[in-house]
Amino acid sequence: MTDDEQGLREPAATAGDTRHDASQNGREGARSDDREAGDPRSAAETAGEPGSSEPAGSSRPAASSGPAGPDEPSDGEASGDGKRSRKKKQGSFWKELPILIGVALALAMVIKAFAVQAFYIPSQSMENTLKVGDRVLVNKIVYHTRDIKRGDVVVFNGLDSWDPEVRYSKPSNPVTKVLHAIGSAFGVVPGEKDYIKRVIGVPGDHVACCDAQGRVTVNGHPLEETGYLYTDPVTHEQNKPSDTKFKITVPAGRLWVMGDHREVSYDSRGHLGDPGGGTIPENRVVGRAFIVVWPVTRIKLLSIPKTFGQPGLALADGALPAVPLAMGFAGALPVTLLRRRRRRGGSLPGGRRRLRRAGPRTS
Repeated sequence: MTDDEQGLREPAATAGDTRHDASQNGREGARSDDREAGDPRSAAETAGEPGSSEPAGSSRPAASSGPAGPDEPSDGEASGDGKRSRKKKQGSFWKELPILIGVALALAMVIKAFAVQAFYIPSQSMENTLKVGDRVLVNKIVYHTRDIKRGDVVVFNGLDSWDPEVRYSKPSNPVTKVLHAIGSAFGVVPGEKDYIKRVIGVPGDHVACCDAQGRVTVNGHPLEETGYLYTDPVTHEQNKPSDTKFKITVPAGRLWVMGDHREVSYDSRGHLGDPGGGTIPENRVVGRAFIVVWPVTRIKLLSIPKTFGQPGLALADGALPAVPLAMGFAGALPVTLLRRRRRRGGSLPGGRRRLRRAGPRTS
């Protein structure tokens, strides 16, 4: 081999990298530097290159490092919207709650004022029909459609005429006064002006006690009261109809009332010396108690006992309107006769009659 041929050959490889290897390493180093610097080329471009760990044709999607599209909210934004929605719902509920409470109270007060009201039973005067702590509903409309009947259990206002059966200390705190008034309106606490009794006599009735058998009579007919008078739960002894003797004709527009627990009831019998002879005004009646609603073990209707449906009492009801009518006729008859007499001929002073002159006749 000549020196010329030897000169055309590539120099022998040294201990370091060959020229080809150095060139290849330089390109790979540049490519690596570009990727580290954030070269945006996808993995698909480098998949087929030598030295790449990704096989050619790999379908693994590349992670997107850019911002989300306009129609696709990010995870942070979605969680933020959910929190704001929950906070908005909670805030609206607390804002609406006072309004709901106010509307409920307003409706309850309207119903209480015109239709139905709850009352708390504070005393023993109506046992065993009503016990202390019972709550009853009172119909305030019924007496606008019919008259008060014997046997009805009625609530009436007697603060200015009757002493309270149970005395309570009046609240001094203004807040306590308001709460007490609301509780009284809804039958949670007792009202000192309210009384509850059974109607025994209505206007025109002659009520008396007692007959030969110790019974109360209405218009001469005895009442069989064993069905509702108080009976001692231990001795099973029943109250007498009355230990007080009385006799009264109920005035117009008034009622004779008594409690079912006759031994402790401070009713019409305790006010015989008062104006009206112990009767109460009809216009003070709040309404008719028709049902016990609390406690649940004592729920029951308050119906009129059968003894008040006696035919004799019904006849008395029918006869009552005829009495004023007959008195009206009796008073009107003399006036009518006097007017007729004056029409026939006037009278002169001194009682002399005025004579009419006969006029000329015409044929």
